[in-house]
Amino acid sequence: MTATELIKNMDLNPFINGEHVSTGSNATEPTYDPATGKVLCEVPVADAALVDRAVKSAKAALAGAWADVTPAERSRILFRIAAGIRAKANDLSIVESYDSGKPLREAKGDIETSARYFEYYAGMADKLQGDTIPLGKNFVSFTQHEPIGVTAHIIPWNFPLVTTSRGLAPALAAGATAVVKPAEQTPLTALMLCSILKEAGVPDGVVNVVCGNGVTTGVPLVAHPDIAHVTFTGSVVTGINVMRSAAEHVASVTLELGGKSPVVVLNDADQDAALEGTLKAIFMNAGQVCSAGSRLVIERGCADAFLEKLVARVQQMTPGRGSDDPDIGPIVSSQQLDKIAKIVSTSVEAGAELLAGGSVLKPEGLDGWFYAPTLLKANSKDTPSVQEEIFGPVLTIQIADDFDHACELAECTNFGLVAGIYTADFSKAMRFSRLVSAGQVFINQYFAGGVETPFGGTKNSGFGREKGLEALRAYYAVKTITAKI
Repeated sequence: MTATELIKNMDLNPFINGEHVSTGSNATEPTYDPATGKVLCEVPVADAALVDRAVKSAKAALAGAWADVTPAERSRILFRIAAGIRAKANDLSIVESYDSGKPLREAKGDIETSARYFEYYAGMADKLQGDTIPLGKNFVSFTQHEPIGVTAHIIPWNFPLVTTSRGLAPALAAGATAVVKPAEQTPLTALMLCSILKEAGVPDGVVNVVCGNGVTTGVPLVAHPDIAHVTFTGSVVTGINVMRSAAEHVASVTLELGGKSPVVVLNDADQDAALEGTLKAIFMNAGQVCSAGSRLVIERGCADAFLEKLVARVQQMTPGRGSDDPDIGPIVSSQQLDKIAKIVSTSVEAGAELLAGGSVLKPEGLDGWFYAPTLLKANSKDTPSVQEEIFGPVLTIQIADDFDHACELAECTNFGLVAGIYTADFSKAMRFSRLVSAGQVFINQYFAGGVETPFGGTKNSGFGREKGLEALRAYYAVKTITAKI
């Protein structure tokens, strides 16, 4: 089926206690095709009353049907979810591409990654065991892991199903329940996931999905007193508000708040590999990636030759509708497009040199939101494009005099999510990994690792870790039991 047919056949109402329910109002939120600017569909908005209903459903399942499911059966359910995602991968990819605008090849990769999250954590559901603590012959002391409670998942628009799966899979593996709020810009694949969960045997109420904007739906969800943990991916400002709201009822939080990540290229690097890595780091998903390598910090000795090749490659990139699998897809919304254009223009006004791009595009036959792949050479670390997260296809270039200067430039922002370095000197790579403030460091390949590698930030990029075994810690509490014998 086409994307239009798939969307037409979807039930877009909130998914609560195992079924789609009417919102009881006419309030909707449009989701757009970013390539054309046209509305794909109108999604019913869940208000505070429906959010409350969803949370209560999750709370009841936590103590009821889900508590009766053994860890081994939880594992089997998660494996079935992974299989269900793969079985519907084609439909999910098509809808994801249309709803987010990303190239179809990237959407297909995202769907496979989503399945892999459930597969990975399925293998852990029956292995979350505690420890015994030696206190001497007169005591027995041990720990056990208990589900944290009802968890809220606030999903960003750039990786809709991947980010949903990234938090939901470990939560379910740990025995927690969930209320998911997809981004209003890209809610469709989270809604498609509901039937997969149902078919996989997830008990009613364990996972609930409510759609709407941050004010109407997100705020009451985070503020709900029965929410024990909030997993949030988004802006620094919103993340601070989420943390403040969660603190009112002493809920824990995982915050992934974006970045301004550097890709460092030294003179001794494999220049071809560094070029390919730099292009992927910034132009995947049109730069709308929290961990995008949005700053190229390059050593002066190799800069001229490298930049000549980089400019040539960027100028060859062609934009288009995501489903046509172009070099680069559209920006998710007109608001985001305006933000990108403004930061680029203010950076040029501040003295940055425009090497390529720097303009809004209108590909033939498409009236959506496109921005040209852009290269800016900054002469100051205070340039807006150096310090501000743009979330678009804009790479800012900073020239370093030597390795130490490259490390200094890499560390010149308030973000600390990811950093990458290309060098033949492993000692320098290791020194860099110790010096830079980042939750992940990539050496001679950007976006290395995957589902198994812990991910999260430092400084303004947030705290807490997702992916890997570390992610499970957010979703269970450790109880210590000690007895005198």
